[in-house]
Amino acid sequence: MSDTTAAAPETTLPETDAAPTAPAAGVGTTLLAWLDRFAPALAFAAALAVWEAATWVFAIPSFLLPAPSAIVAAGLATPAEVWLGHIWATLRVALMGYLLAIAVSVPLAVALASSRLLSRTLYPMLVVVQSTPIVAVAPIIVVTLGASDLPRVVITFLITFFPIVVSTVTGLLSTPEELIELSRSLRAGRSREILHIRLPYAVPHLVSALKISTTLAVIGAVVAEFVAAERGLGFFILFSTSFFKIPAAFAGLVVLVAISLALFRLVGLAQKMLVPWSLPKSER
Repeated sequence: MSDTTAAAPETTLPETDAAPTAPAAGVGTTLLAWLDRFAPALAFAAALAVWEAATWVFAIPSFLLPAPSAIVAAGLATPAEVWLGHIWATLRVALMGYLLAIAVSVPLAVALASSRLLSRTLYPMLVVVQSTPIVAVAPIIVVTLGASDLPRVVITFLITFFPIVVSTVTGLLSTPEELIELSRSLRAGRSREILHIRLPYAVPHLVSALKISTTLAVIGAVVAEFVAAERGLGFFILFSTSFFKIPAAFAGLVVLVAISLALFRLVGLAQKMLVPWSLPKSER
């Protein structure tokens, strides 16, 4: 009896066209990148369109809620020299208060991080100052210091300095203990420990506080102008609302937001140029 072997029939799978998946993946990636880049602008434009449509559909009076087109018209109707005068008055006070806050807050933060006794003594006082409503204290400061730039700078400083102090202290104290012990084993002095070890670790915290404080500085300048000022965007908004020129007041508010965003971006650019290593890896 002879063994017979039957050849197994060959089975062929249907061919699948896998080539189009690569272009499809590329298109999907491009679309996601496009959305990631332009989604904020599209969302903002959609919100403005809804706002504009709502004012027309519900016939909302401009003295209650002006349409974006009315705000733009009011802004364009105001002469450029008027805008420049008010912008410079607000920006000057905001920058002076902001720079004063940096000059005071960073050394104070170093002192608080270096001395437990000083921290326990001064920190509660700083919290009390920050907890005091600046709007309530602003008239007293103006009466005490007189109607000039000085009280406005002081008010801006009081609003701005606390986040810088707290963030810098947090950064200084977040330095790994191994590095501190290593520096002490190498007999590095206290000043070298602060300058070469603690401060570099505090830079990301400090920059974050500086970004936040730019917006607070503009807010402080406007609050001061609400109390006593003859120029400035805060004065312009207060003057416009007192005469029910609400579109003009909104235009002043838009300019304030633009100034805050510009200062915020300016600090971010300075961080990229001066201390790029402090940025997250995704932003470098």
